[in-house]
Amino acid sequence: MCVHETNATSGQRQNHSTPEKLPAPCRQARSYLARGSTVVELHGTIDLSTVPEIQLHTDAATARPGVCVVVDLRSVDFFDCSTLGLLCRTRRRALERGGHLILVCARPWHLRILQAAGVGTLFAPLATVEDALQNGH
Repeated sequence: MCVHETNATSGQRQNHSTPEKLPAPCRQARSYLARGSTVVELHGTIDLSTVPEIQLHTDAATARPGVCVVVDLRSVDFFDCSTLGLLCRTRRRALERGGHLILVCARPWHLRILQAAGVGTLFAPLATVEDALQNGH
């Protein structure tokens, strides 16, 4: 697994609980720091075959205490039940460490799937990463 050092830019607020190392971007995921939160941006098709690589990003994002993790689904074309499992696992890991997860998704079919699975209110998704970063602190 390739890992790179991540430093906050001069305009970002420092947060002691932000991971110092994040996985390198891959085809379906990219992680970055923004205002003391870790944003995991997902892309394309997310299914059983891609979840293990994405889990590297979510596990790194939830590795430290007090984390605020934002998972951005806006660029996801398709996801299956393994993605729902990954989201629930990521939320649980964040909560166990005294942090939280904020889900970003605005596509109507994403929202319908979350509701049908019974996790819509659990995640209370927001429409933009900016909204999530404002609500995260």
